[in-house]
Amino acid sequence: MAELDWSSLGFKYRQTNRIIVSCFKDGEWSQPVASDDFDFHFSAFAGVFHYANSCFEGLKAFRGVDGKVRIFRPDENAKRIQRSGSHLDMAVPSEELFLDMCVRCVKENIEFLPPYGYGASMYLRPVLIGMNPQLGIASSKEVIFAVMCAPVGTYSGAKILTPATAVIARNYDRAAPNGTGQFKLSANYATSLHPYNMAHRQGFGELLFLDPSTHTKIDEFGSSNFLAIKGNSYVTPLSDSVLPSITNKTLQAVAADFGMKVEKRAVPVEELAEFDEVNACGTAVVITPVCKVFDKQRLEDEKAVKVYEIPSGDECGKVSRKLYDRIRAIQDGREEDTHGWNLILD
Repeated sequence: MAELDWSSLGFKYRQTNRIIVSCFKDGEWSQPVASDDFDFHFSAFAGVFHYANSCFEGLKAFRGVDGKVRIFRPDENAKRIQRSGSHLDMAVPSEELFLDMCVRCVKENIEFLPPYGYGASMYLRPVLIGMNPQLGIASSKEVIFAVMCAPVGTYSGAKILTPATAVIARNYDRAAPNGTGQFKLSANYATSLHPYNMAHRQGFGELLFLDPSTHTKIDEFGSSNFLAIKGNSYVTPLSDSVLPSITNKTLQAVAADFGMKVEKRAVPVEELAEFDEVNACGTAVVITPVCKVFDKQRLEDEKAVKVYEIPSGDECGKVSRKLYDRIRAIQDGREEDTHGWNLILD
């Protein structure tokens, strides 16, 4: 492979050695195979092209300080893709098949796993795609499940824990009431592309969506969950239109370990004025601190009706940094994995 600069990978596609593929057809999954063909070959009438019959996951593998390879919480990703695929009424991989294919993907591409010490990792992207030809609106009966990977650094290429500005777009929704927001479906991300691109053109790093029913409560960011620190409390929205983030779940457990109160509840948008620290959280970066939130009635408006300045300012908040450091230490094998989150490869 070409020499890689592990210190400046960014978060982008890179060709690796192989992907791992299994197909569901005639009521059963095929034996997974490692393929160096990164192109899928199936009908132009496949459901994925017409009705978005697809969902996906994202998780990471790390080279630890002890040289061991760890995949972080893959069992949770297995359960989540089962929920997502089942909501599409498609066949889903068993947890055993999911874990086996993730492990095999890491091993087949091991030279692309960044060494310890660069803050980098191997990002795994499992996908579930409906492939049988169809014309009418229906769930796919034949499915491809594939796991691919890429070496990655930080999500935007910026320094870790660099605070970003965010904008509230009251005239756009990420998900519908009673819709699919709680599932990791590809279609959900298509909904956010236009407002996300607009926010980025305006210079904002993040886009914050409110609840689709009333637009009075915080839901989540376009790319990740919302969390805030308020005194000794860890606050995150409780909403049926929010994707259950495995990173958020992990941060909540670590916060509880530190003796913090974890509050999963409705979060009025006005409460932004009361938070000590605000973050976006997700697999790609764990935590992205937010320093300012601009509230716009319409994303297209030039001016915000209100600007919330977060007290932590241009630095990551102390509590957020403590949570981040704890998770990264577990992923790197620098601290004991008391919760049993890591799958350590032989």
